[in-house]
Amino acid sequence: MSLPPHFQPERVAEVWRVDYEERASDAEAWARAHGIRPAAHDRFRMCLVAVDIQNTFCTPGFELFVPGAPEDSRRLCEFVYRNLAVLTEIVPTLDTHQAIQIFHAAFLVDENGNRPAPYTLVSAEDVESGRWRIDPDIGIDADYLLRYTRELEAGGRYRLTVWPYHAMLGGIGHALVSAVEEAVFFHAIARRARPEFEIKGFDPLTEHYSVLGAEVMGDRNEALIGRLLVAFDAVVFAGQAKSHCVAWTIDDLLSHPDAEEHELARRMYLLEDCTSPVVVPGVVDYTDEADAAVERFRAAGMHVVRSTEPIESWPGLGHALSAGKNE
Repeated sequence: MSLPPHFQPERVAEVWRVDYEERASDAEAWARAHGIRPAAHDRFRMCLVAVDIQNTFCTPGFELFVPGAPEDSRRLCEFVYRNLAVLTEIVPTLDTHQAIQIFHAAFLVDENGNRPAPYTLVSAEDVESGRWRIDPDIGIDADYLLRYTRELEAGGRYRLTVWPYHAMLGGIGHALVSAVEEAVFFHAIARRARPEFEIKGFDPLTEHYSVLGAEVMGDRNEALIGRLLVAFDAVVFAGQAKSHCVAWTIDDLLSHPDAEEHELARRMYLLEDCTSPVVVPGVVDYTDEADAAVERFRAAGMHVVRSTEPIESWPGLGHALSAGKNE
């Protein structure tokens, strides 16, 4: 399918107001012109999990900008528009934070009351030695930080990372990238299918890379896990960042006790050209970790594809799409 005329790929790195009324009219006309039926009639059901495609990560000049994200976002918009008739549901996730959280500098101090710099890694040994502790003015049990960092390390997770303040609820950084917001809205109108937004990361006492659950010592999103396990014929992943929130969401899903029973891996697809790792030049580079994660996914049976490839050519989809064509 061609791209609708309102889409301006050169503006993907900008922040702007979506004209909802005009886009709604455009989407209804587009659906009529192209014979796109409501998603409720889909026999082949495809879900797109769009992970944290927010200004805070994807727009130059924002707090945790991921190099490569604007091009990832452009390709994802094009993927959504070209595959409107096949995409049944979009699940945008929103990293959602407040100032006082365990991974923000305001939560921690050293023995002199100094706060950690962004990208500081806090180990259990650091906490045991007194290098870092919870700011006593916050009023949280001082022993919590040691229990938390020990559990992180025991589970093989990333060490506690002090991130720049980012994805602050109510701020412009928290919002979806404007072009992506517009594509999601256009899909909703054209297919009569509301996006299922998922909020993550608001718990002040844990990190929350995966939309499916906290790193440690937090809740699991059992409702979403259950839907991804059984409600779709294909589940597609894209977003930011490949090394963190995308990787951990996929890991959580593939490692679920019921994943093998439901043959989930063969129904999962990663749009590798719509996701990039965290890289802060001269500070941190998680490219190797992202690449290792993708290889784990391949080994588990998940499909790694590109958004520019016709989905009919994706492994396992040609016959399935023909048998359950949404028309």
